[in-house]
Amino acid sequence: MGSVYQLTLRQLAGRWRLLIMTVLAAMPATIAALMLRSKHAPSVEDFEAIILNGMLAGSIAPLVVLAIAAPAFANEIEDRTLANLTLSPLPRWQIVLPKLLAVLTVAAPFIGVSALVTSWIAFLGDATAVVAVTVSALVGVALYASAFLWLGLVTTQAIGFGLLYIVLWEGLFSRFVMGVRLLSIRHHAIALMHGLDARRFAPDSHLELGVVVVTSALVFCAFLLLAVRRLRRLDVP
Repeated sequence: MGSVYQLTLRQLAGRWRLLIMTVLAAMPATIAALMLRSKHAPSVEDFEAIILNGMLAGSIAPLVVLAIAAPAFANEIEDRTLANLTLSPLPRWQIVLPKLLAVLTVAAPFIGVSALVTSWIAFLGDATAVVAVTVSALVGVALYASAFLWLGLVTTQAIGFGLLYIVLWEGLFSRFVMGVRLLSIRHHAIALMHGLDARRFAPDSHLELGVVVVTSALVFCAFLLLAVRRLRRLDVP
């Protein structure tokens, strides 16, 4: 497992990819600082809707994770190097799990630091709010990572399908169709943030904290198991 993890880490940690992720991760904190300097600083509700919900959880986090998770398997399938792993005596879960850990190792620090700095600036160092925003962002990264890793095993066009999912499902349908929110990773991340700091973030039509924790764990494990199952049934050339 260690060799698969290290190999995947080297494949995913390209210079240009890391540079682009750095720029994306810096955007929420930069905009938060500019907002606070404005004479008309936004309310907590407006800041949540624009920066935390729309930008960080709904756009930047899924884009960063997609750029890392989708190629973890898709590139190897396209280059026909996946056979080197599948012919080894490793069980399939010992291939999927280290690849998922490599994705989290690369993507989580960018989104975690972005969430931490953004919330620290916006809420003037309020520890509870900072923890709520950061933890919810990291949970969102884990859920997106498991989903996009599985997607990379299903199709070599994972980037394209992932972008459609982010734009249409997370960005459009989940905003206007209430039932879709139950199947939205962004909605779960925001609901977790509300549950962790109900004092700072106004009550809304979000899931209860306990329900969010359980469903997030189930979704993460479900996509992990689907990836293992897909790898077992995949015809590797």
